[in-house]
Amino acid sequence: MTDPSQYVRQREKGARDVSYPPAPEPLTVPVYDNHAHLEIEDGEVGLSLTEQLERATAVGVVGVVQAGGDIDSSRWSAWAAASHPQVLAAVAIHPNEAPAYADRGMLAEAIAVIDELAAQPRVRAIGETGLDFFRTGPEGLPAQYESFEAHIDLAKRHGIAMQIHDREAHDEVLATLTRVGAPERTVFHCFSGDAQMARIAADAGYYLSFAGNVTFKNAQNLRDALAVMPRERILVETDAPFLTPAPYRGRPNAPYLIPATVRFLAAELDADLDEFCAQLAANTLAVYGAFEETP
Repeated sequence: MTDPSQYVRQREKGARDVSYPPAPEPLTVPVYDNHAHLEIEDGEVGLSLTEQLERATAVGVVGVVQAGGDIDSSRWSAWAAASHPQVLAAVAIHPNEAPAYADRGMLAEAIAVIDELAAQPRVRAIGETGLDFFRTGPEGLPAQYESFEAHIDLAKRHGIAMQIHDREAHDEVLATLTRVGAPERTVFHCFSGDAQMARIAADAGYYLSFAGNVTFKNAQNLRDALAVMPRERILVETDAPFLTPAPYRGRPNAPYLIPATVRFLAAELDADLDEFCAQLAANTLAVYGAFEETP
């Protein structure tokens, strides 16, 4: 694709409610969405990137880390970050995409593209990368491991953060990070483990990013993990357009809904909302650096 700005994907609508939820009450202290896929259109009418950012700003969400998962979405992410001061990019080959590239003999070539994109100044993370034992069978695991280790190396060589996708692979992700050596700033995007794993992550200096599923009734493991994490290692994200917080589960998600998750997290921690927002913002900047360049 010659013009990455024209890339777009459509989320399958099915029988779910595809109306966007109402905007929450704005936050007084601004925060950031640490992981979103804004190249994926959802809803009755898809929102443009500009509309997404305007809605987010109106409720106190002043920046978004846009994450890629293949060559095209990573190029779009880099373009979005270069074109919009509210956006920073993460680029990677998703673990479920790695076997497909490997089957075509293109995994090394795809990783080389990510390496090239990672050199851009507003690409601040390698992600999302990791291991997924849910969607990929045993035959695809060698490609996942090869890709994950290559991405770890990219994050370290470029001196940027890494966003991990970990689905039903907790022990192996942790073991790989220990064996290979984790980047200085390692984030478990949409953390899905439990309190025991959270303690291991905290001891290793990793960050946990919580998405809207922390509000789901069946997600006590996430709330238990939140309770044991140091405040300076907590991040918040949407994973938009997925994982819309309760009571809007299943409807389109977007960065403007971050305040709903932030308020839930603060209540779970019995934290002052403004102080918690300030901590979340500081954590984001510590991981990814400033969004807007100072003159």
